[in-house]
Amino acid sequence: MKTSNKGVEFIKRHEGFVPHAYKCPAGVWTIGYGHTGGVNSGDVITKQEGEQFLRMDLGTAERAVNKQNLNLTQNQFDALVSFVFNVGTGNFGSSTLLRKLKVDTNDPTIANEFRKWNKARQNGILRVLQGLVKRREEEAKLYFER
Repeated sequence: MKTSNKGVEFIKRHEGFVPHAYKCPAGVWTIGYGHTGGVNSGDVITKQEGEQFLRMDLGTAERAVNKQNLNLTQNQFDALVSFVFNVGTGNFGSSTLLRKLKVDTNDPTIANEFRKWNKARQNGILRVLQGLVKRREEEAKLYFER
């Protein structure tokens, strides 16, 4: 499967576009729509370059979801790609969320598994971030939207 236009817009809305390199709340150099690969202090990109990075990065998240061979609706797929794009493929691969998906993609407790991923390290301390609380709530809602 591929991320729908609705899914891409969902991710763009949550990531926001920043044309210059900045450190995200977790302290990682980031640019564009949440791109982190090879970003250095002082980097600047155009919105078009940000779109290209996003499409490339979404491919990584899509492959991570697709390789699980889950029977998903488009909304479920888009929600999971947003989640993987944000938390990373390694965290997804070891998550209880994935374990539950493998048993039953319609298990209502999956919504709670999204919600658990609402923290990031700031100055070495794991903190709940309101932006992640909102994103996880909206991912869970999208996941179960018919």
